[in-house]
Amino acid sequence: SDISEIGRSAKSYCEHTARTQPTLSDIVVTLVEMGFNVETLPAYAKRSQRMVITAPPVTNQPVTPKALTAGQNKPHPPHIPGHFPEFPDPHTYIKTPTYREPVSDYQVLREKAASQRRDVERALTRFMAKTGETQSLFKDDVSTFPLIAARPFTVPYLTALLPSELEMQQMEETDSSEQDEQTDTENLPLHMGT
Repeated sequence: SDISEIGRSAKSYCEHTARTQPTLSDIVVTLVEMGFNVETLPAYAKRSQRMVITAPPVTNQPVTPKALTAGQNKPHPPHIPGHFPEFPDPHTYIKTPTYREPVSDYQVLREKAASQRRDVERALTRFMAKTGETQSLFKDDVSTFPLIAARPFTVPYLTALLPSELEMQQMEETDSSEQDEQTDTENLPLHMGT
């Protein structure tokens, strides 16, 4: 429509000149650009058969009961237009913490740490019982009271220090051949002497 186009163009001219509110000169430039004769506007405004638009009826704001109000509402500052709604009640701006304060008592912290430690130990025990080898406390029911199978603790680097089976066999063969040679040398002087 023409009115919205006038408003949009006037706002554009206003912002182009680094202002935030359009002035009469912005509207005049807009009308000239749209092809209106601005000279005829005063005569048109003074005509005798003009229609007067009355202001819209003022509606009363709903009154909130006094039981629901807390404190006194602030009036609008001068830069806020009067048709805007009122500010909320002052209790809206009261700061309420949304979290509990952390506990700093030494005894409570120690109990909490011990409880967490027990929970972790139980969880690890259950995990080991489900995933590892288990022994049953009762022969009839294997699933009741599973015990984690005891495994000897091996040092990971011990296998590197101990000789392998092949080396053990070679050592045994050399030992047995040395023993055979020894027994042969021991038996030789006995036979020669007789």
